[in-house]
Amino acid sequence: MQRSQNTNSRTPRLAIQHVDEVLRFAQKLGMHSHPEQLLRALPSELSALLDCTTTAVIHLRQGELSCHVVDSAGCVVADDRSAAKWPDEIWSAVSQHDRPMVIPSLDQEKRFPEAGRFFLECGSQSLCILPLTTPLHCLGALCIGRRGPDAFSDSESSLLSLVSHYAALAINDRLNFAQSELACAQLDEERTKLKLILDLNNSVVSNLELGNLLHAISPGIRKAMRLDGAALILPDPEGGELQLYALDFPEPDPSVRLDLPASLYGSLASHVFRTGKPWIGDIGQMQRSGLDFRIASKAGVETLCMLPLLRGNRVSGVLCLVRTERNAFTESDLEFLSQVAGQVAIAIDNAFTYRQITELKDKLNQEKLYFEDELRSEMNFQEIIGTSPVLCRVLSQVEAVAPTGSTVLIYGETGTGKELIARAVHNLSQRQNHPFVKLNCAAIPTGLLESELFGHERGAFTGAVTQRIGRFELASQGTIFLDEVGEIPLELQPKLLRVLQEREFERLGGSRTLRSNARLIAATNRDLRTMVEEQKFRSDLFYRLNVFPIHVPPLRERTEDIPPLVRHFAQHFAFNMGRQIDTISSETMNALVRYPWPGNIRELQNVIERAVILSKGPVLKVPLADLKTRATEAVNGSSTLDEVERRHILSVLEQTNWVFAGPNGAAARLGIKRPTLQFRMQKLGITRPRKPQQGSAN
Repeated sequence: MQRSQNTNSRTPRLAIQHVDEVLRFAQKLGMHSHPEQLLRALPSELSALLDCTTTAVIHLRQGELSCHVVDSAGCVVADDRSAAKWPDEIWSAVSQHDRPMVIPSLDQEKRFPEAGRFFLECGSQSLCILPLTTPLHCLGALCIGRRGPDAFSDSESSLLSLVSHYAALAINDRLNFAQSELACAQLDEERTKLKLILDLNNSVVSNLELGNLLHAISPGIRKAMRLDGAALILPDPEGGELQLYALDFPEPDPSVRLDLPASLYGSLASHVFRTGKPWIGDIGQMQRSGLDFRIASKAGVETLCMLPLLRGNRVSGVLCLVRTERNAFTESDLEFLSQVAGQVAIAIDNAFTYRQITELKDKLNQEKLYFEDELRSEMNFQEIIGTSPVLCRVLSQVEAVAPTGSTVLIYGETGTGKELIARAVHNLSQRQNHPFVKLNCAAIPTGLLESELFGHERGAFTGAVTQRIGRFELASQGTIFLDEVGEIPLELQPKLLRVLQEREFERLGGSRTLRSNARLIAATNRDLRTMVEEQKFRSDLFYRLNVFPIHVPPLRERTEDIPPLVRHFAQHFAFNMGRQIDTISSETMNALVRYPWPGNIRELQNVIERAVILSKGPVLKVPLADLKTRATEAVNGSSTLDEVERRHILSVLEQTNWVFAGPNGAAARLGIKRPTLQFRMQKLGITRPRKPQQGSAN
């Protein structure tokens, strides 16, 4: 096995004549991106580069040896790898020695009997074994066989070592690239799973309705885990039987839904629900286990994963995941899907809790509405006191317009309680839980009214040292009440019209457009139509405000409400002052009813407050002389014919004790017929006051 010393007389066997050929060889190695593809192509590339009979590549990967062999023509040499032992012999040698080994004559080689026999059968007489090594580890070996004996010189061995070095670097690079791709794929998968968990958490928070839960989370699970469908199975709250609550299966057979049983007792879902343990398998395993498999079989399901929805030690349901192909779920899949099932269990608990809270809230709301109706029927909209027909008509209008969100214009004389009507509209609307912001337009100087309504930016005018939020911005989602709306100056009315129509405005001194969803309720004691004709009020703003007008009647048109109002104010002020008022004389009450009350309820309130102050005992003492003086002044200062006529008819009726007919009746004294008197009374809103009830004798 001694190499011949006459190397100078031997013609080199290498086909390489120039360095360019080695470079082209290295470039060809770079064309193969996959390591397995490179290993298969490497023997052919070496066979084309070198003058050799047989070329073999041995590679160790994940503890297993693989070999690829070609002949001199580049054709693959078939080899029964299961029976071949020669790669193991060569791997044992190169793993211990990292230098090239030259075998001059295979006939005389004793160290590698199996390898020698294989290469001899392939037509090789001499063999050169080159380890494929990197600075870190050995990848395998290159085996180059030639037909003649002693065919490798020392210079050829050195060049072949350089070629093996290139090959080892190329193989190692492809292996590292494949590992990096695998790591990237695993990283992408983990990122997808983490995103799915995040989406599940968001769905748990945002989907509190069970009906939307599965459809919100199912697409992400199916995409991340390559699923074909998902189902949510929950126990019936009443009977406790398992039922299919939601199904997300693209384009299912309609008959599948029709064949779903009302109860899933005896099914696989029931088994998982009872045991609290997951189940993974295919349709055949279901059939052999004796569990109900007909529905899954009819839907074309091949692989199933049943996960219990565990919350502590309690099973709240079952999550069913299916595939229509035989693609088994791995242990890593089961671990991740168990986390998904845990999130779904939390979502179900939240949804059930939300449903219970909603039901209790609805029940409380119904009870609240019931008690409010009861209270309203007794107290007439809480703060609004009275039972007269004209007031009942106003309250019915309030009940009609309150839920709509439309603009309301309340008009009537001063002191009639327009703000109470506005507050009643707000309290009966869907905005009752949002602010009720009020502003008296007549109480704000003209220069500051725009700032009060829409706010201002810092430096908008002298004294604007900070930013201020306007009333429309404060009342967003709620109600804004503008009292004395007729006092808004003409130059400010277009901006008010814009916020009513477009729901947008700018702060004074600002350029940013803000939006407000506030509902507007306006009130006035002036005749806006006359102001429009006199060009003191914009017609377009008037039509925008006059969507639903409500007229609040003056107190003189609802005399039936004066006695309860008197009693209410007397008790209110007596309580605040620490007094006790038990009695109101009939003379006092009749005088209060007959008085025209030009200041309406506000005047009545002030009179009763003064009377409580002056009363020394339990009987309310009202200075009637002051009322007569005010009544005379009111008649003398009347500017309306109807008011004068109304007071005159009331005076005659009181003198005749409300007797209409007869020679001494009110009709005869007025010089008109009885039907005419009744018609005038109806037109002017005159009704006979109720007689005070006398106490029963003991």
